[in-house]
Amino acid sequence: MSADLETAVIGAGVVGLAVAQRLACAGQEVMVLEQHGLIGSETSARNSEVIHAGIYYPKGSLRASACVRGKALLYQFCADHGVTAKRCGKLIVATHEGEADGIGALIARAAANGVDDLTPLSAADAHAMEPALRCVAAALSPSTGVVDSHAFMVALEGMLTSHGGQVVLNTRVEAIERQASGLFALRLSAGAREDGARADRADDEAGNGTQITAKRVVVCAGLQATRLGTTLFGGADGVPDAQRETGHESSPRRTHYTVPTMHPAKGHYYSLGGASPFSRLIYPMPDGAWLGVHLTLDTGGQTKFGPDLAWCADEAFTYDFEPVMADGRARREAFARSIERWYPGLDETALQPGYTGVRPKLYRQGEPAADFQIHGRDEHGVENVVALYGIESPGLTSSLAIAEMVAGKL
Repeated sequence: MSADLETAVIGAGVVGLAVAQRLACAGQEVMVLEQHGLIGSETSARNSEVIHAGIYYPKGSLRASACVRGKALLYQFCADHGVTAKRCGKLIVATHEGEADGIGALIARAAANGVDDLTPLSAADAHAMEPALRCVAAALSPSTGVVDSHAFMVALEGMLTSHGGQVVLNTRVEAIERQASGLFALRLSAGAREDGARADRADDEAGNGTQITAKRVVVCAGLQATRLGTTLFGGADGVPDAQRETGHESSPRRTHYTVPTMHPAKGHYYSLGGASPFSRLIYPMPDGAWLGVHLTLDTGGQTKFGPDLAWCADEAFTYDFEPVMADGRARREAFARSIERWYPGLDETALQPGYTGVRPKLYRQGEPAADFQIHGRDEHGVENVVALYGIESPGLTSSLAIAEMVAGKL
């Protein structure tokens, strides 16, 4: 039995597009299935657009290795394909002596990850570089930058299509099922509307969906990855449904694979009108897994602050990007108090609501940050399927390196 497709990639965010173009350039027939009407409509379009250096992540983690490798690949890709990327640099600032003690540890962690350009600065040195800044000490990351994420995704899509691949929009994957033949059946429906509501609810309830088959599947679905992984691997005893359906009783039974659970968290951004008071990105010292409300510059020089961190109740997550707090004034005041620790000249009234993103975290509030999860046969026991979970920051920076990893697992 032949498949309708050789390789189906689910999700046309930056990681899905990076994976798809990598596979297409290697000669595979690739189709990307995206539920929205535009590429990169979710996490990929609602972040800080920062090219991270690889400073914060534990040594040996996928986040660390993918970020450092991805940074180099991304800068080179942008130079080769005319995508705007600026190596503007970043200051990580300590606002009191207690925070200053952590700068040395941050530099050591960066060095362990292969980032050897992080430099300590005195308060005077930092102020000379950024006169609007207030701090007691800082660290300079010269390899941190920003990228036009939309132009990057358009370039990835262009490479994909030039090698025979395609992106199909407004197409939601409802479920993945492995057939006895070893092919994967994908049940499709019309995609989600931009207001977050489903456009095809009546058809879904009636069971009127389209089904296609693929030889290989890569799940790059972000906020939908847990849902889709559960449709394929969601046996009550932890044994993949897909393996039970093959009838290969002689095959080892994997009884301990569990699909990672996503815990959504919203992050809000504010923009600042007029000329930027800073020429570099400004980050406070990290607070556990959270990097704090920071200042970034887009490639056009526009200043934005964010994100904050607002955990969503898993069961109440409605897949919208509306602010968690109805009281916009209270949120703006909270932003201002955080920013004024290192930018005392802030005019709070100049902060304008920007946008809201939702991050697919694999840990709950108060828990240590989880690593990226890229699961292939070695993890779940099923050939020809790779599923990605918890790809948040630094997912944009890491996207081309993640694509390399996925291609290796396939």
